[in-house]
Amino acid sequence: MTRRRSMQPKLAYCPGLLESRPRRGLRRLAVMLALSLLAGGCSWFSWVPGIGGKDEKKEALEPAKLVDFVAEAQIERRWRASIGAGLGRKYLRLNPVIVADRIYAADGYGVVEARDRFSGKRVWRTEVGKARKGRSGRFRMIPRLGFFDRRDVSFVSGGVGAGDGFVLLGTTNGELVALSAADGSEQWRAYVGSEILCRPAVGDGAVLVQTIDGRLLALEQEDGAVRWSFDNQVPILTLRGSASPLFDGNAVYAGFANGMVSAVRADNGEPLWEHRVMLPEGRSELDRMVDVDGSPLLDGPLLYAVSYQGRLKALRRADGAPLWQHEISSYLDLASGYGHIYAVDEADHVVAIDQQTSEVVWRQEGLQRRKLSSPAAFSNYLVVGDDEGYLHVLAQSDGRFLARRKLDGKGIRSGMAVADGRTLYVLTNSGALHALEIETR
Repeated sequence: MTRRRSMQPKLAYCPGLLESRPRRGLRRLAVMLALSLLAGGCSWFSWVPGIGGKDEKKEALEPAKLVDFVAEAQIERRWRASIGAGLGRKYLRLNPVIVADRIYAADGYGVVEARDRFSGKRVWRTEVGKARKGRSGRFRMIPRLGFFDRRDVSFVSGGVGAGDGFVLLGTTNGELVALSAADGSEQWRAYVGSEILCRPAVGDGAVLVQTIDGRLLALEQEDGAVRWSFDNQVPILTLRGSASPLFDGNAVYAGFANGMVSAVRADNGEPLWEHRVMLPEGRSELDRMVDVDGSPLLDGPLLYAVSYQGRLKALRRADGAPLWQHEISSYLDLASGYGHIYAVDEADHVVAIDQQTSEVVWRQEGLQRRKLSSPAAFSNYLVVGDDEGYLHVLAQSDGRFLARRKLDGKGIRSGMAVADGRTLYVLTNSGALHALEIETR
């Protein structure tokens, strides 16, 4: 069954935090101020005697200081390359993707490159469009909350996806661009009606993508024609982001801004099952945000999904039946290894949860407020990047720090790619693509 509804544009304000449907200027400003006050808490009123001082305010806002540890491993760089002009000032997460002996990466301004993943040598480079300078937005960026700066003309917002000979990108203008993985030539371009903030996926002869207005679409690989559309109701306020759909077998799995996870048939979009990871609670729209922005994680017969201001759930892939749940708030992708599910919560604590019992195995709080990336798990390592450009290596067994290296002064926001269980590829916010290996001392 195909469900359709009218396309309604939305205005996005906050990277990873807030998004709103169109409203009058005063109401938008009121929402932004309310969120700012809520996020700031009492520190906003530190000037009032007896409530707080400058030291308390400073401590509440600053990222945790890096802790000293005895390094048990070292991060070695195999090669480094520059990909365009970087990710800009918006909250963009453009993960590099590996297919065979190539790695594909993009910047926020239309540059896409294919490189040999062993040597870093460029295979091809193309541009999917030119960034156009538009009118400055009414609201300027609030760095503390990450409201994006509308003066930033970056427009590539979803990617990079790859498969079946295609490299795929989504844009803020609602375009899905399909390139040839062989030479970077454009194969087709399709308008899907709303901004794309997730990585497109490929499967069953279709390109799968989710738009910011809650629609999961399957487009024909040949020409980008819409095969089916699966629509989901979008709350008034949502996080700025979308979970990337997953294709496996004959099903597509996707998470939505209303806290739902759905499985649909890949050939026609017919619903197989739906499950609510978290029910919205609270009086305000801020309290009721329960977005599933981290992509669902498939592991054997189970699917794991986590929501913001909600919980992590283990679901049976066959029918969506819940097996266990654990209270946690996260909007980043999950990782798995060593019998654990790894999540980064909204306080930037890295948490390992037992896949069988849902019990917390360990919690690493030494990276609090450092604005971490999604975790990557391989070998016996768990790796995260932070907003100051540091790469942190933790032990999967107990969460202790093993190694650290600063890659970039502008930070690491995008997810990482792993090849052959040993080489880690990291794209920094400035557009530097690093090929790294971790060696035990």
